[in-house]
Amino acid sequence: MRTRQVIGEGILMRNLDAIERIVIAGGGSAGWMSAAALAASLNQNVQITLIESEAIGTVGVGEATIPPIRTFNQMLGLDEMEFVRQTQATFKLGIQFVDWGKPGDRYFHPFGPHGRAFDISNVHQHWLSCRRSGLSESFDAHSMAWNLARLDRFAPPTGDPRNVLSTFGFAFHFDAALYAKYLRAYAEARGVKRLEGKIVGVDTVPATGHVRRLRIDSGAEVPGDLFLDCTGFRGLLIGDALGVGYEDWTHWLPCDRALAVPSERLSVLPPYTRSTARTAGWQWRIPLQHRTGNGMVFCSEFLSDDEAARELLEGLDTPARGDPRLLKFTTGRRSLFWDKNVVAIGLSSGFLEPLESTSLHLIQAGITKLLALFPDKQFSALVRDEYNRIATTEFERIRDFLILHYKLVARPDQGFWERCATMEVPDSLAMKLEHFQRYGRHIAREMELFSEDSWLAVHLGQNNYPQRLDPVLELRGVDGGDWLHKLRSAMTAAARQQPTHDEFIAQHCQAAAVNG
Repeated sequence: MRTRQVIGEGILMRNLDAIERIVIAGGGSAGWMSAAALAASLNQNVQITLIESEAIGTVGVGEATIPPIRTFNQMLGLDEMEFVRQTQATFKLGIQFVDWGKPGDRYFHPFGPHGRAFDISNVHQHWLSCRRSGLSESFDAHSMAWNLARLDRFAPPTGDPRNVLSTFGFAFHFDAALYAKYLRAYAEARGVKRLEGKIVGVDTVPATGHVRRLRIDSGAEVPGDLFLDCTGFRGLLIGDALGVGYEDWTHWLPCDRALAVPSERLSVLPPYTRSTARTAGWQWRIPLQHRTGNGMVFCSEFLSDDEAARELLEGLDTPARGDPRLLKFTTGRRSLFWDKNVVAIGLSSGFLEPLESTSLHLIQAGITKLLALFPDKQFSALVRDEYNRIATTEFERIRDFLILHYKLVARPDQGFWERCATMEVPDSLAMKLEHFQRYGRHIAREMELFSEDSWLAVHLGQNNYPQRLDPVLELRGVDGGDWLHKLRSAMTAAARQQPTHDEFIAQHCQAAAVNG
């Protein structure tokens, strides 16, 4: 149904079914990323209210990101260097994995490709061929991102595609609480209203089951048309109020707990995240300008909380700033991400452990899908079903990539790692593994977040070498050794000419000195 309003000589058509009130339940990264994006995209034509309570803490471990976060910030029109200053951020070229293939192994998952195509056969096929002939250089050596990272150097990529310095991307490490604070100021400046309070009730419409309003402990009632559930693991709206179930994936991703602890700032800031395999899980290290983020993701069946805490603290590179904080979780996803007039964003929609820094990306992806499939008050099942289909596929693609890391472990440890190496995997991953193990090919499917280069980094970094090379390479008879040598030389020389990570930050985006 439509109505007409005459404005000057023009006619404004307004849909009476248009969403007028959006209510965001919960703050933190999920809530304020949602509020900022909606405020920026809807031009203040919708009333947006965010409810959060200072008494309810946030998870606060999502401090590492992947390159699409830059697209999100650009959508908001944020100045990149100012964003880095305001969030105590550093730059991230990828993730270094320590002891994952087997004890003593190290490899790098870079943002960007390994090398540059010079033949119809992929670069990694030429590297595999040269390796069979005695090449000792690692696959990492052909990544521009790793050549910079290993020297603790950073500068943004050049726009000249002829230059090897154009062959990498980057993301950030930042303080998630400061990011939420930064986005709160951005959102409130664009009309978002924040209400302080704890949600104590959810009222629904008996005839439809749609959420009508939220009640908070101050006695206020907050009505809305569209509700975003950003209440974390509890899923106050999507789970408690609407009864949407949860699909448990712990049989594939068995870690169910995490400990997080900040420590002192590193003396030299590495431009990468580090993940180190431990007794029954793995430990992260995330360098920020003002401190270091650390944590342990582990399986409680094989390691107690106290044992994990001791292992975490013993593995720190700088003195801890307090005691580790425990977080319990179940890896998996909601059966529906959008039900009725509620969309789950962030941890309320599901949880995939932070091994590949996807937590904040999944928030971003949820918001982006919502804007692309924005509803009216009819809340058509056609729209909801498509949103849920895409979200389910995205979660499953990322899930398979995470499982790959555990499946390819060749550690001698009994128990946890032995279980991971011998577990059955989803059919979608088993298919990819078989293709790679036979011919070194990566088979992509719809909505893959991680590209072939990412999969290759894990396969080859964890010593999963194919039985044969691609038959095309064998038929062509091309010797790529000379090209690979020139590529390595060019990357090494280019990396040495760049400023150190610390120098780049000091010159362009040094944050104010703070404690904490």
